[in-house]
Amino acid sequence: MELISKVSSSRMASLDLLRLIAALAVVLYHYLFRGAIAGNLDVSYPAAEPYAIYGNLGVNLFFLISGFVIAWSAEGRTWQEFAVARFARLYPGFLVCMTATFVVLVIANDQRLPTDATTYVANLSMFARIFGRKSMDGVYWSIMLEILFYCWVAVLMLAGAFQRWKLPIAAAWLAVSVINEFFFGSTVIRLVLITDYAPFFAAGILTEDIVARGRSPLAFLLLAFAFGVSCRTIMLPHAWMQEHYGTAISYPALFTANLVVFGIFVGSILLRYVVAPSKTVLMLGGLTYPLYLLHQYIGYVSLNALAPHVGKNPAFFVVLAGVLFASFLIWRFIEAPIRKPLIRGLTSAIYRLAPASQHMRPTSPAH
Repeated sequence: MELISKVSSSRMASLDLLRLIAALAVVLYHYLFRGAIAGNLDVSYPAAEPYAIYGNLGVNLFFLISGFVIAWSAEGRTWQEFAVARFARLYPGFLVCMTATFVVLVIANDQRLPTDATTYVANLSMFARIFGRKSMDGVYWSIMLEILFYCWVAVLMLAGAFQRWKLPIAAAWLAVSVINEFFFGSTVIRLVLITDYAPFFAAGILTEDIVARGRSPLAFLLLAFAFGVSCRTIMLPHAWMQEHYGTAISYPALFTANLVVFGIFVGSILLRYVVAPSKTVLMLGGLTYPLYLLHQYIGYVSLNALAPHVGKNPAFFVVLAGVLFASFLIWRFIEAPIRKPLIRGLTSAIYRLAPASQHMRPTSPAH
């Protein structure tokens, strides 16, 4: 289609910036709210806590973006190309950041954040919990959900169904989410089909379909339905926070915040022609993933070490600058240089193992 060829020829810089906003929101949530209330930080920031608590919704924003980006990345690709691109995007950065976190935790020897060699080995799989071990960092739970989402998309691509029946698939996923989250409450279904966060992934997929294929009444209707379902499923983390932390966002405020999350996501899509791609924007989007992986436990250890000597406020800015700089180094000197050679090598290997029509497409602008 004319529209998709027009859009696919350039990178969506607005999504790069939005990813960074989502990552920073999560960072502020962990440093200014969760760290102290969960007992991992020796310092607290009570003046910032009422605002930082909303940073938890940055994860929902990530899932919206992911739904869009993954649907976009799947356009015109074989499942082999898609799988290789996702692996090359995630694993090298994960390996480096997870290893760095392990080293820092071993050196810090903080009993609140224990680790050992067995935990490190289990985390090499990115699914340590399957082997009965803790994730090296608490943020990895969302990465596991992302990978599960990617796997479902790859399976549907293998079956030739994802691109062909995108709207029915999104509708069915939302229906299963409603049935499970509103009536059954099955933990197994929730884990396997991600029904608690399905409205966000599905909304991203539906938005991509509207951008790629033009306005569709059904797509808009399903998008509105996804938002409605999300307004119910966001109560799950709300209830968890109330139980574990003794505080949570009130539902009216949570509903408003969810509306804002959807609003800025849609706004970033509408502004895709306004925000021009540049090396700076590419860099800002690139450091988002390592920032997300690095910031939490390393940040807690660093804040606990620095705050007694320089004060909690200077320590906060020093640690934030430090994890941003470390994220830049990982993106610039590890992730970016090896990604293309890794994709070429793995694509060649996987086609030898699982042949398919090697239909290539222009590089996706959003990943």
